[in-house]
Amino acid sequence: MTAPNRLYPLRYHPVQHALWTEPFRFKVVPAGRRSGKTELGKRKLFVSAARARAPWDDPRFFAAAPVRDQAKRIYWNDLKAMMPPAFVRSISESTLTITTEIGSELVVVGMDKPQRIEGTPWDGGVLDEFANMKPGAWGENVRPALADRKGWAWLIGVPEARNHYYKINQYALSGVDPDWHSYTWPSRDILDPEEVAAARRQLDELVFQQEYEASFVNFEGRCYYPFTEATHCTRKLVYNPRAPLIFCFDFNIAPGVAAVAQEQLLPGQFEKTATGAALLDRPITGTGFIGEVHIPQNSNTPAVVRKLLKDWGGHKGEVLCYGDATGGAGGSAQTEGSDWDLIKRDMCAHFSDRVSFPVPLSNPAERSRVNALNTRLKNGVGEVRLMVDAAKCPQLVIDFEGVRTLEGGSGEIDKKADPKLTHMSDAVGYYVVAEFSIADRSATITPLRI
Repeated sequence: MTAPNRLYPLRYHPVQHALWTEPFRFKVVPAGRRSGKTELGKRKLFVSAARARAPWDDPRFFAAAPVRDQAKRIYWNDLKAMMPPAFVRSISESTLTITTEIGSELVVVGMDKPQRIEGTPWDGGVLDEFANMKPGAWGENVRPALADRKGWAWLIGVPEARNHYYKINQYALSGVDPDWHSYTWPSRDILDPEEVAAARRQLDELVFQQEYEASFVNFEGRCYYPFTEATHCTRKLVYNPRAPLIFCFDFNIAPGVAAVAQEQLLPGQFEKTATGAALLDRPITGTGFIGEVHIPQNSNTPAVVRKLLKDWGGHKGEVLCYGDATGGAGGSAQTEGSDWDLIKRDMCAHFSDRVSFPVPLSNPAERSRVNALNTRLKNGVGEVRLMVDAAKCPQLVIDFEGVRTLEGGSGEIDKKADPKLTHMSDAVGYYVVAEFSIADRSATITPLRI
């Protein structure tokens, strides 16, 4: 039987070779982004289905991801392409099941409802993006479903701070259970060096360590950890009355806030080499925050807009308004319209067709917003692309220095630690993630051989 073209040769890698050949039943694989772990998982499933030898007639294997659509996108087409046509008895697009001529089954499932894995026994499976699955899914749903047939499992993905994936990896590393082992390698082992260098520029240092170095980074503490007053605060930012002016909104009553910025040459900032050396002939154009509105109590959106127009109403150039896409349901009186309705009414009346509102239909994930803002503050090679006039934006400085992450979380903002904080940095984050998102940037994989 001729192997399909999809089963192209893979380049040798010692850790991946050990992952493939060593006989441990449960393998934890926290490896770098785009480093080949999912490709190996697909081939493990294919080989298992093709070579299944069991005392029962229906060996069953699963490919799982946090949600069904994600699992289908990652695995379904590739698993079908790996199967020689003569080897396939049937394919069900509705249940995402491939049945082979020897009676084995490959099933693609989502773990948003972990109970989907229950009910029938499994001979093995791959849990992809395990860090993003529900913490109890392994012990409560998957592990029992593997018990009857003494099934195997690979738990693969990128580390996600110190959550359940970290704990199960520590267990695998401890050596107390002979069924378990851990395998890890960074993206640089597989990806083109230029891809890794590009990723380092696009991510802040801790996120780069997590995503590409396969490190279980502890994000507890300051949310905006790259920010320092010595590096990011300056009195040398300038206001250009004809350059685009950016208003950033977060909707709240106590306090009411907005931040004001312009893209400009940042004083003393230069592009850097991969080793961090400054390129003095390449000054950086970045985001300079040159003003803010902060009304501590009894505020609303019209009050914030009035203050912006009082301070910046003489601006001659384009005005762009960014902010919370939800419109601030708990903010201004809804009898007047949504918060964005109120902003548009007053801003358009003043600036006419010079004002625009590039606001998405929904907000990005909080973590995406924080990652984008931290990368803007300082990327992996030390480039700074956001600075603040501390005298004109004191509350933004307080936010950058004071906003904390949830204890025991994966970098989520602790909104309850100080109710007066987070609003100004949230407003800034909506602009940064809209214009400088890192979420859609991906790298390509170089085939490896086992």
